[in-house]
Amino acid sequence: MFTKTEITRSFNAPRELVFKAFTDSEHLQNWWGPKGWAFDISKFELRQDGVFHYSQTSPDGNVMWVKFVYHEVNAPEKLVYTSFFSDEKGNIVRAPFNDNWPLETLNTFTFTEHEGKTILTMIGTPVSPTEEEMKTYEESQEMVQEGFSGTFVQLADYLSNISEN
Repeated sequence: MFTKTEITRSFNAPRELVFKAFTDSEHLQNWWGPKGWAFDISKFELRQDGVFHYSQTSPDGNVMWVKFVYHEVNAPEKLVYTSFFSDEKGNIVRAPFNDNWPLETLNTFTFTEHEGKTILTMIGTPVSPTEEEMKTYEESQEMVQEGFSGTFVQLADYLSNISEN
């Protein structure tokens, strides 16, 4: 059995704006990542085979690096990338919270406009996981859902602030 994470969320903003919030570093730094964490972009290349490399620092000072490699950038409809935890040089490392977390995850975001709102669908799937990694991923679905839900709440707040201006 192969598990995937699927999250669908509606945003009260046009599709072009929601897509831009995901693909413009000036926007991303205002909402991406866990609430209360500092966010610092090291590299941002929005194109096929481009890299998004950033660090997040928790309120108690723990630093976590993450790297995306973009596979498809189809504005404003679709964004596909693999993500993994990394060191500050961008090398793949084990997740700081679980040694059995899959090394890489393929993430597909689709953006659909409906009556002025944007329906975002995110599908995340581990890339070539071991049995142990798959088990860990399956057991962590609630954590993954909660993490993205919190991030998407921040995005909704951010979109409502910039839409009004």
